[in-house]
Amino acid sequence: MLTQTLLEAARSLAPETVALRRAIHAEPELGLHTPLTMAKVREALAGLPLEWKSGPSTTGEVATLVGAKAGEGARRVLLRGDMDALPMDEKTGLEFASTIPGRMHACGHDTHTAMLVGAAKVLCAMQGELAGTVDFMFQPGEEGHHGARFMLDDGLIDPLPDAAFALHIMPNAKFGVVAGRAGPLMAAADQFTITVKGTGGHASMPHDCADPIPAAAAIVSALQAMVTRRFKASDAVIVTVARMEAGTTFNVIPDEAMLQGTIRTLSHEHREKVHELLTQTARATAEAHGVAAEVAIERGFPVTICDERAVRLGQKVARGIGDIEEGWHDLPAPIMGAEDFSYVLEKVPGAMFFLGVAPEGDNWSACCAIHSPRMHVDETALPRGITMLAGCALEFIDEGFG
Repeated sequence: MLTQTLLEAARSLAPETVALRRAIHAEPELGLHTPLTMAKVREALAGLPLEWKSGPSTTGEVATLVGAKAGEGARRVLLRGDMDALPMDEKTGLEFASTIPGRMHACGHDTHTAMLVGAAKVLCAMQGELAGTVDFMFQPGEEGHHGARFMLDDGLIDPLPDAAFALHIMPNAKFGVVAGRAGPLMAAADQFTITVKGTGGHASMPHDCADPIPAAAAIVSALQAMVTRRFKASDAVIVTVARMEAGTTFNVIPDEAMLQGTIRTLSHEHREKVHELLTQTARATAEAHGVAAEVAIERGFPVTICDERAVRLGQKVARGIGDIEEGWHDLPAPIMGAEDFSYVLEKVPGAMFFLGVAPEGDNWSACCAIHSPRMHVDETALPRGITMLAGCALEFIDEGFG
């Protein structure tokens, strides 16, 4: 079976895959510019038959492998790995822990990059039999910086592939199991800031003021009622006020109060409706309290939508890897986190999958999740990730979506 051949090749690369992951982990980089990480990738892939493209907006690059049998009309597939870390201190105690204070690979992007490098090596070794083209997308700026969008705008994914796949590790998911679902996989994520403007004064004389604080508190409650009363209970809509700020001391009513939070939705229609209703609700509630509200909404990543055909293809590959009892898991519902691979999936049919990397024997359901300062990975799962990526590419090149 092809997947077993790929798994054997991936396991032979395990020492160098782990070494690369640890080197990246020890020197995490933030945002759109990850030159140290990109240099490690280029060094690991030096001498292989890859064509490289870079752009002005990020340090991300796309490496392209053209198969020797890629004739006219051959299929083209993209595999993506993200490279940036999070602005947080690491508390794992690992011997290869972050050497840079305030930075940590707590979302597994170090593993994603190492697995994509491994997949590139496996597929380069098969170039002579490859009947298509593979683009390896090494992307920075996934953690809120829209790196995928910038790489698309820079023309690094031109021509567009016929399909695209990505893999994300999950430390609190069962070891080795690949999970996915057709349709919405992850949410659109937007940020809002509501500035409530009143007239301050002495706290003992509120009747002489236009106090923004009660209005701000009322807006928080009104937004929760808005969600539960304007959307069906079965609609996944989240509006969370995560920050409140007002005043400077105990006896002064301030001129302003500020609220910030996030909006999570699973469709374009609900996204636009929440934006409209949130603005209306904040302004009307403020007016009812004799103050005014200014609303600013910053658009984040769109909904991550997986093509049903691509999910079936991934399911086939995952089940073909074998050697564990359950190779595939159907996710029963979307995850309300966000992912900027969504920009690619807006243009290209494809899918993102999750790979369980909880250490065997651990209570995987209670392990530290992504974005935890103590998040850790069972590195023996990395060859399975390499196999999944390479397998999706080969399956699509050979069979398409079937």
